[in-house]
Amino acid sequence: MSDCCRVPAPQVADVERCPVSRTTGKPVELLTVKALLTETALGRLSKVAHRFCPDPSCDVVYFDAERATYGRRELRVPVWQKEAFGDRTVCYCFGVSEESIRAEIQTTGRSGATQCVRAHIAAGRCACEVRNPRGACCLGDVAAAVKRVELELHGSAATLR
Repeated sequence: MSDCCRVPAPQVADVERCPVSRTTGKPVELLTVKALLTETALGRLSKVAHRFCPDPSCDVVYFDAERATYGRRELRVPVWQKEAFGDRTVCYCFGVSEESIRAEIQTTGRSGATQCVRAHIAAGRCACEVRNPRGACCLGDVAAAVKRVELELHGSAATLR
């Protein structure tokens, strides 16, 4: 096949990649960034589009189209995706953590965290778009955390990252 017939692979715009890890960032609302930055970091904030860097090995949490970055220490809360497995906060609205999930499983044999968060969402109580550093619903993260804690307690710890 000649080169004229090949469809080029889509390219991710440079402004969509973390300036440090080069990971494609997820768009996040400016309100989320403003709510979670420390006072000092907030003083550097500009009104351009921001993205969340999901790479757990990268210190950058937010970056913007002008290549400004905000690291883990510049946020008011620890970021679930950036912390080591153990006692991370998973749901920033209702305080669900890996430790609370672990304690519930050890006490009752199961976790109701996913159902609890789902009920709060249905009741219109969540504020993930502001409280979650990713600026998105945490329900999938909660379900993943429950599975991971169950694996830790009942499965092979070697498979945990």
